Amino acid sequence: MKHFFVLLISVLCIVSCTHKSKLSIADTIYINGTIITANDRQPSAEAVATQNGLILAVGDNEKVLELKGQNTKVIDLTGQTLTPGFIDAHSHFAGVGTQSIVANLLPAPDGPVNNIAELQNALIRFRDTSSIVKDYQVVLGFNYDDSQLAEKRHPTRHDLDAVSTELPVVIMHQSGHIGVYNSKALELMGISSETADPPGGVIEREADGKTPNGVLQENAHFMVFFKMIPQFTAEDLIRLYKAGERSYASNGFTTVQDGKSDLSTLKLLPEIATKEGFDIDIISYADLKVLKDAPILNSDLMSKTYQNRFRIGGVKLTFDGSPQGKTAWFTQPYLIPPAEQNHDYSGYPAFDDEAALALLQLAYKKKWQLLVHTNGDAAIDQLINLVGQINQKTPLSDHRTVMIHGQFTRYDQVAKLQALGIFPALYPMHTFYWGDWHRDSVAGPERAKNISPTGWVKAANMPFTIHSDAPVTFPNSMRLIDSAVNRVTRTGKVLGENHKLSPVEAIKAMTIWAAYQHFEEDIKGSIEPGKQADFVVLDNDPTRISPLKIKDIKVLMTINDDKVIFKRTQ
Repeated sequence: MKHFFVLLISVLCIVSCTHKSKLSIADTIYINGTIITANDRQPSAEAVATQNGLILAVGDNEKVLELKGQNTKVIDLTGQTLTPGFIDAHSHFAGVGTQSIVANLLPAPDGPVNNIAELQNALIRFRDTSSIVKDYQVVLGFNYDDSQLAEKRHPTRHDLDAVSTELPVVIMHQSGHIGVYNSKALELMGISSETADPPGGVIEREADGKTPNGVLQENAHFMVFFKMIPQFTAEDLIRLYKAGERSYASNGFTTVQDGKSDLSTLKLLPEIATKEGFDIDIISYADLKVLKDAPILNSDLMSKTYQNRFRIGGVKLTFDGSPQGKTAWFTQPYLIPPAEQNHDYSGYPAFDDEAALALLQLAYKKKWQLLVHTNGDAAIDQLINLVGQINQKTPLSDHRTVMIHGQFTRYDQVAKLQALGIFPALYPMHTFYWGDWHRDSVAGPERAKNISPTGWVKAANMPFTIHSDAPVTFPNSMRLIDSAVNRVTRTGKVLGENHKLSPVEAIKAMTIWAAYQHFEEDIKGSIEPGKQADFVVLDNDPTRISPLKIKDIKVLMTINDDKVIFKRTQ
């Protein structure tokens, strides 16, 4: 009703603003800027007026200023660029918070770790200085990348034993799908030469074929990793989540996902939202494999309406692993298989068809929106085939099942996705971070140039989104737009010229199309009357500068519901 009321007022104001009433006085007016609206009916404007946290009017400076009253705040953009607030179409909010308090093992340009000695040094510094280690007696590090390490291999338990033999040491691969554990951590978790590989997971072994070398893949990693994360105090968790929120807000994100939330997170986030409050909107998607039909998924938190900026939007499944970690499930073998695999190795699924089908049927029966992580084309085939089976028996309505990542989507799969109403949330950040690795080691030149094939889905007139998958990468909005527009690898090579987006298309994929993905297109995602006053102010216009300079644009201000939640100070 609030949105309808303001929409009616704004329409009347646009028709004639000669009569000013209290109802048509703006709270805030943004003028003298380049405004990218993401609204095809009015792509650009000079000024925006807001009222009660919603957009009241959009137009030229003179017309919008007619809504100025005695108490209206006027913000002069001085030629800077205003866009809708960014929406991270897939990420892990809780993980971004955790990232802020563990050892940073990222390679350049985001971190200091480019070889195993530097990884060990980063962990030793963390061991010696972190209150987390002191309070919880565990050494944690996130986001090492074997493809960028000089040794071009994963660390092993022996490498981590050099950090500590008394404390458990746990590090996570940048994909999130692989972890390395020192001898103490393996001992605590009961992982030994007698431990069998779990379904959908691999315990890597030493030369004897029995002794774990410390590297755990997929479900082998997932089954122990979360047991190694400390039971943080309520105060530490609030500090952690607030740090994550600041990271998103400083990059212009006003709406973010917590993908694959566990039960404790689903209970804690609404509690913090009520008691402490969040500045950004957070949508959780629950881990369906673990939670199944848990009571919390049948509560009023599962809703399209936020409660204190939090809601559960649906559920998530993971059908395969990571291409950069060489655990994604392909129909063709990896170009260079992992050391322990033969030349026919093509990855592996997380579920057999029977188990996956049962979980999909549960989600559709409950009318829960479903996100499915699929990187390899075999995993995408599995998604298409299973959704097709369900749809054939009972046609699905507007379900907006989301294919998360879809990196190695084949051309023939695009029409099938479109026919089934499966929404592509693609991940072109890989073109920069792992493009060279995909071309030279993972899949070869032909398959690699078509990763995250935005050109194909655009040609099919399908809406789609792009995302950070943070904390796999930092939630860097400008790097995200840069990767989608330029598709340039670390070595400066273009990967998939035909999949390049225009800057406006990249912005739409982070705003209006992302709002549509979340069933929120009526309330956010574009600058038009009646929608939330969610904005980002940039120091340059991504549509007018050289595309290769987009990554250098700074977020100056982030605004949610007309409230400034981030302002750059230097």
